[in-house]
Amino acid sequence: MRARVFVTLKPSVFDPQGTTVADALHTLGYAAVRDVRQGKYFELDIDAPTSDEARRIAGEAADKLLANPVIESYRIEIDTTAEAVAR
Repeated sequence: MRARVFVTLKPSVFDPQGTTVADALHTLGYAAVRDVRQGKYFELDIDAPTSDEARRIAGEAADKLLANPVIESYRIEIDTTAEAVAR
């Protein structure tokens, strides 16, 4: 199974990179873009018997390594149809 982990800064945390990107987009004429928040994206191929177990493993990985719980939050999507790609 493939777990997709999306890590973003919590709303209360200042995001200077997002602000810089938003300013650049405005300069390029994208005035409709109101705000930008930057984040991280991870794909984990997990050998697990159920999607609940894959979600548990991905959650532990996010808690311990992928996200900083003080300033970041995350969400997990499990794709049970994704086949592992040989690396």
